[in-house]
Formats: sequence, C-alpha cells, structure tokens
Amino acid sequence: MVQNTVHLKVHWGDTDMAGIIYYPTYMKWFDIGMLTLVNEMGVSVLDLFHNEKIGLPLLDAGVTCRKPLLYNDDVRVVSRVTEVKSKTFRLEHEVFRGDELVANGHEVRGWVQFDDKGNLKAVPIPDEVRELFLQEKVLST
Repeated sequence: MVQNTVHLKVHWGDTDMAGIIYYPTYMKWFDIGMLTLVNEMGVSVLDLFHNEKIGLPLLDAGVTCRKPLLYNDDVRVVSRVTEVKSKTFRLEHEVFRGDELVANGHEVRGWVQFDDKGNLKAVPIPDEVRELFLQEKVLST
C-alpha cells in the first residue's frame, strides 16, 4: 500500500536528561509521517478539516524501541498504510538511523466528521481516498 519517508533530526527537546530520545517523540514523528503521507497523496488535511469538517483522530498507537537514539542523530521515518476499513485506517511506522532499524510502531486513525456543536461521528472513508490508501506507491524517500 502507499508509503512515504520523512527525514528528521533528534533535537535537544526530543531527549531526556541523559540525552537519549524520550519515547513520546516517536508518537510525534508518527504523526508527522501520517500527515505527510496524506498530504502527499493529494488530500489536504487542512482542507478536510476546514471545508468538510473531517478529522483523523488517533484511536490506537504503539511503539517498540529497539535501540537508543541520541541528540543530533539523523533519522528517517518510513510510514505505510497497512489496512483500510470502512471508517478507519492503520499505519505502520519504522524509524531508521542509517540502515539500522531503531524503532517501529503503529497507529489506527478514524475518519470522523464534526457537527456544528463540535461532536464527532465516524463516517465512511470516501472511495477516492480509499483508492489512494490502497495504491502500491512510494510517495517520497
């Protein structure tokens, strides 16, 4: 299915007192990977929210930390859609330092619409977006 890669750097604020990456940083990077992937598919997350009142909330997430990352390490986050259901989609993420896999994880996102009162309701992912998620395509490396 569709995938993309973002290149990032471990900043001082991404680390704990020992200078080792702080685990919530992975969740931030997974979010960046998801947003970049959707935008590179040609689906503007901002337009979805402002024009259609559609949001992509996080429903489930997890990360496995395999090797420590340190301040100033260069990393790449590879994100791919691995499952598309009627109202949710799943992404798998891998974090590499060079060719070394240092962490991996997942996210499950909903496709929801906000009503005029700010309430959320799960709605079906449009067919044209589903097709984009299911395409065998690398968007960026």
